[in-house]
Amino acid sequence: MRRLPILPLMTLLLLSLCGMGQTVLDAEIFKNKLSSTPNGQLLDVRTFEEYAQGHLKNSLNIDVTGSSFEQKTLALDKSQPVFVYCLSGARSAKAAKQLVDNGFKEVYDMKGGYLKWSSAQLPIDKNEHLAKGVEEISQDDFEKLIASDKPVLLDFFATWCAPCKQMMPTMQKLTKDYEGKAVIKTINYDKNKALTQRLQIDEIPIFLLYKNGKLLWRGMGLMPEKEFKEIIEANL
Repeated sequence: MRRLPILPLMTLLLLSLCGMGQTVLDAEIFKNKLSSTPNGQLLDVRTFEEYAQGHLKNSLNIDVTGSSFEQKTLALDKSQPVFVYCLSGARSAKAAKQLVDNGFKEVYDMKGGYLKWSSAQLPIDKNEHLAKGVEEISQDDFEKLIASDKPVLLDFFATWCAPCKQMMPTMQKLTKDYEGKAVIKTINYDKNKALTQRLQIDEIPIFLLYKNGKLLWRGMGLMPEKEFKEIIEANL
């Protein structure tokens, strides 16, 4: 049987992917592509609360988890490029696919989302009147928290983050098991953007262990209870 060379096969694969109309771009490339596209339509598919805390300039906020997402996107021009982003990339991937399925010809999805964009210190807009009233941990409160002579395990989460929700029972169990021995605190990412930016947090869930003001350990994603216990026990 005659076999096709590997290179042509790869070329055919790439062509088929490009034809799908959905392209994933790193934050910096996303920025450059957007700035060089005069008719580009920029879509923020996060919740209103997230959008209020900071967003890309001139972006339109349509929550992809909302029931009216498809209807609202009908106001966009299907013949013009659409640039999509969320917080970390999962929701924007879903939105981009839905846009392509609905006939949009050219859709660019930002890899890593707003977390990667803001951690790279790329320009953002923030509507102070929208963000008013959102709780935030002050720098002084944070410093007091991590200054404890007991291990302090911080869990950064968001209510829309599925892995964060999966880790919550583990955090609750650790809180009970180490009562009086260690401090276990869950911090809402959406309500503490200034803090997470200072800590260079660009993915969640993420876990930080402090003692006497020093960062001793950093973990990320879905993790077993055993690993948390090992790191806490080692620093009691």
